[in-house]
Amino acid sequence: MDQRGYGGPLRYVQGPGVLGDLGRYAASLSDKALLLMDGFVEAKYGAMLGASLAAAGVTSTALRFAGESTDAEVERCVNVGREAAVGVVIGVGGGKTLDTAKITARNLGARIMTVPTIASTDSPTSAIGVIYTEHGVYDRVERCGRNPDVVLVDSQVIVQAPVRFLAAGMGDALSTWFEARSNLESRSRNYIGDGYAPTIAGAEIARACHATLMRDGRAAYIAAKAGRLTEAVENIIEANTLLSGLGFENCGVSGAHGIHDALTVLEPTHGFFHGEKVAFGIICLLVLENRPLEEIEDTIRFCADIGLPVRLSDLGLENISDDDLLSVGNAAMVPTSVIHSVPRPLSAMKIAHAISAADAMAQALLHRKAA
Repeated sequence: MDQRGYGGPLRYVQGPGVLGDLGRYAASLSDKALLLMDGFVEAKYGAMLGASLAAAGVTSTALRFAGESTDAEVERCVNVGREAAVGVVIGVGGGKTLDTAKITARNLGARIMTVPTIASTDSPTSAIGVIYTEHGVYDRVERCGRNPDVVLVDSQVIVQAPVRFLAAGMGDALSTWFEARSNLESRSRNYIGDGYAPTIAGAEIARACHATLMRDGRAAYIAAKAGRLTEAVENIIEANTLLSGLGFENCGVSGAHGIHDALTVLEPTHGFFHGEKVAFGIICLLVLENRPLEEIEDTIRFCADIGLPVRLSDLGLENISDDDLLSVGNAAMVPTSVIHSVPRPLSAMKIAHAISAADAMAQALLHRKAA
């Protein structure tokens, strides 16, 4: 029998106004903190966050995130954290800020808090971080050895962000069950420790993530676009952050993320969010696995309804050549790619053809819808 493994953050707290509780949660971890923030976070919330920490007896060293999750940025943060002898690293902002904070905490041997200000990825709860080159090209995944001690999600802050971020998070979350299914069928290992068979709990969380998106995703998109915090929006913030984070880490990712990573070799895609590229990758994955046409078209409709890319032209790739497609296929086939969890024999050419076919299916469906 396979050994099973499950992991997740120690605490997950979500709701309007919880950003003000930062100091209380940080104080339970250390009295010295490195506070790594996105630029806009520092400008809007930096003083309030520093005051919350100080009121709880935590000395903080504030640092503005440089904008890309690179080896050099991690090294810079580690050096500042080591100089200040911090015991906890607090990342506040988007996914790359949180990834940098997690890897920094690992390298310092410190505790970790993640405080997402957008619900655009499932990074906040996981024990992994992604490293990119300075030009934004995917490099590798780093395992951090432990999940965050506290994930603090202020839904009022998140709903104030442009709705595109929430939609991108739904694109990332939508991959959770589809990729979990790939891993279950290929009997691949999850991302807990050195890898285990998924637990029933992990698989059911991935299913619940998909069910929540299908039930509340469209309503949440409309409400959030109007800046309103409804129960549907709260549910989608949880799906994007907690359910998707637990689902992918405990079950694994596959072709949607593999194609996302490979698409980063094409410069026009760099202006799009992680979850936007993953959304298109989902359609490609379903084509690769020859899933029922009804499932593929339902997925295209859902993504299109919330403004996610479903065609190559939606990603700035309307003039993509066959050579470009093959270069994406080759990038996806590197031995370390997560695409190898797909339960089908793969080749660079098969991936290139699946991408082109996914684009054609979306074009045909949207054309029928418009007619």
